[in-house]
Amino acid sequence: MAALDGLPPLRDVIQRYGLDARKALGQNFLLDLNLTQKVARQAGPLEGVTVFEVGPGPGGLTRAILALGAKKVIAVERDSRCLPALAEIADHYPGRLEVIEGDALKTDFATLAAGEPVRIIANLPYNVGTQLLVNWLLPPQWPPFWQSLTLMFQKEVGQRIVAREDDDHYGRLGVLCGWRTEAHMTFDISPQAFTPPPKVTSTVVHLTPKANPIPCPVAKLEKVTEAAFGQRRKMLRQSLKSIGGEALLVKADIDPTRRAETLSIEEFCRLANFL
Repeated sequence: MAALDGLPPLRDVIQRYGLDARKALGQNFLLDLNLTQKVARQAGPLEGVTVFEVGPGPGGLTRAILALGAKKVIAVERDSRCLPALAEIADHYPGRLEVIEGDALKTDFATLAAGEPVRIIANLPYNVGTQLLVNWLLPPQWPPFWQSLTLMFQKEVGQRIVAREDDDHYGRLGVLCGWRTEAHMTFDISPQAFTPPPKVTSTVVHLTPKANPIPCPVAKLEKVTEAAFGQRRKMLRQSLKSIGGEALLVKADIDPTRRAETLSIEEFCRLANFL
């Protein structure tokens, strides 16, 4: 891909700008440009598409997205050291890369979208990835501003995203993702592909919004799942005691002696609607 876009290898870019990955920022840079292209392809054809990226770092994934034909990339980067490297990419693709220096957790992505359909593709910083996903899953309006999410996580987080009842990885994240999206893991990436290598395998997850998820108040579903999985080893009559306990479960026609990991997404929504 270096030959494809004519830009220098990422290792040279990192060395030139002194971009050592910082643990405090959750940074692990993916330098293999074949792999960054593979990640970007999981989002489907990108010609004419606007893409949001979080934590581009030296720009490996950014380059892949642009080389695959995206109309525009809007990248949010917190680390000011990376801005000169990203400016090189912006110069190479005039008018197609906008870099916003800031904290993605405080960024209003829906406003940035300005009513235009967008896709989000990102190698998310480990320390904020799950919270960003939850923010994108729970906007007040649905369908959301995004057409799809193609995101890289630690594999254990990916397993939690796609898990369903009676799976060891099933929890609050699996309920929220399964309620509003179709989610699947596409492929794993070994630690050795990153600089520095993390201690865990990573995975790419692709999520698309369901047009008509089960009607359910977001705040109440959050409350039910938080209580249920906060004491996941206990029977539901005990773990849900603070929000209605056995009376709530009987109303929703759910056996109070069951545990959180045995409930389907539909049953969690029923509890939230009765709360």
